[in-house]
Amino acid sequence: MTERLSYGSYLRVDDLLALQAPLSRPEHHDEMLFIIIHQVYELWFKQLLHELEAALGALDRGELLRVAKYFRRIHTIQRLLEQQIDVLETMTPQEFNQFRDNLNPASGFQSIQFREMEFLCGIRRTETLRHIQMNDPQRARLEARLHAPSLYDRVKMLLARRGFATATSEEMIESFRRIYTNAEEHYDLYMLCEDLIEFDERLLLWRGRHVRMVERMIGHRTGTGGSSGAQYLQQTLVHRCFPELWDVRTYLGEGNYA
Repeated sequence: MTERLSYGSYLRVDDLLALQAPLSRPEHHDEMLFIIIHQVYELWFKQLLHELEAALGALDRGELLRVAKYFRRIHTIQRLLEQQIDVLETMTPQEFNQFRDNLNPASGFQSIQFREMEFLCGIRRTETLRHIQMNDPQRARLEARLHAPSLYDRVKMLLARRGFATATSEEMIESFRRIYTNAEEHYDLYMLCEDLIEFDERLLLWRGRHVRMVERMIGHRTGTGGSSGAQYLQQTLVHRCFPELWDVRTYLGEGNYA
């Protein structure tokens, strides 16, 4: 007789709750929090990739209302990612340092799903591949993302189908300026631009909050994976998924971009 489906069996709660395995001996109280926070991050990264993939498909079909629906959920998850840092910061630096050495050489910059999200959105820092072994199946996932059209590539294809020039950065800025200047005429594209800039801004806000949290916890010490810690993370704040969408702000309200 087949066992009746239950809440626990559907969600595989027993399996889920068996995945937290602190390494500190004796077990430090706060290591459980550290593990759960980062496992939850990975689950949300999985959902973000799921939503972004759906948005890519809708973009290719020109279904911009559906794209907006996906981004509504994406933005909500992004806010939640930032708020999780509030929970992590209930742990003091002294408490973190009591189990931190057990994490070596693991590090957050080894998160494959986060790198997938970066690659999918157009931030393609190939140096991150150095930290993944050639025979690691996860490397194949990243390389596939690297060679596939990014979200920004898909946006450019859509704009080109709608008659906008996209070959150069200058043309992209002028195309965005036209969309913003004539928002009523191109309202679906205008709303797409606003969703893209919000996604990029919320990604930067989360990165910035993460940098400050790391600095608060370990100052300028080296990261567990050998990175420069907060200094390395600070350098990531210059990366933008959609640079021309930021640049066009300078020219809104003016004549043609030139």
